[in-house]
Amino acid sequence: MNCAIFASGGGSNFQELINRKESGDLHVNIALLVGNNSSAFAFERARKHSIKSLHCAPSHFQDEKTYALKLLSVLRENKVELIALAGYMKRIPHEVLAAFPNRIVNIHPALLPAFGGTGLYGEKVHQAVLDYGAKVTGVTIHFVDEEYDHGPIIFQDTIKVLDTDDAHTLARRVLALEHASYWKALEGIASGAISTKGRRVYGLV
Repeated sequence: MNCAIFASGGGSNFQELINRKESGDLHVNIALLVGNNSSAFAFERARKHSIKSLHCAPSHFQDEKTYALKLLSVLRENKVELIALAGYMKRIPHEVLAAFPNRIVNIHPALLPAFGGTGLYGEKVHQAVLDYGAKVTGVTIHFVDEEYDHGPIIFQDTIKVLDTDDAHTLARRVLALEHASYWKALEGIASGAISTKGRRVYGLV
């Protein structure tokens, strides 16, 4: 299965997927990296591993439809079958969602539906968890739909929030969960163990 990774920042989840692919654990072809931020370190990771990349931001285009058509053209050119968002900070256009129903996956550093939505990303998520006084947090892997941090859930895993945690330490511990689980979800989809048919998810990691 040809997979495109969308990233906006450092790309540590992208790197973990590369590592799992190179170790033989993950049986997908990472065909393309798409990023909206030209200075994102994810592009350097792609270059180092000879993965094709595209810098494509909505601001480059006159309207969202033109932007969406460019994305679709590149995805089709690279025969992409699955899209994995790895710290991608832009909304996926409707046209792309329609072309890849239940074939776009996201990982979020909290237990959705809590602590998700517009403005909740990175350490802001973990600070919100701490401010609320939650005793448990974790990761959610889900299929992407029209809403931020929404769509059928594939997998969740949890850790306890420690009394000594701040947003930085909590982020580091949750990131370890992300690295341990995201590749398994993609492997499950590629192998057919996780169904992508309809609105219900029939398989779990």
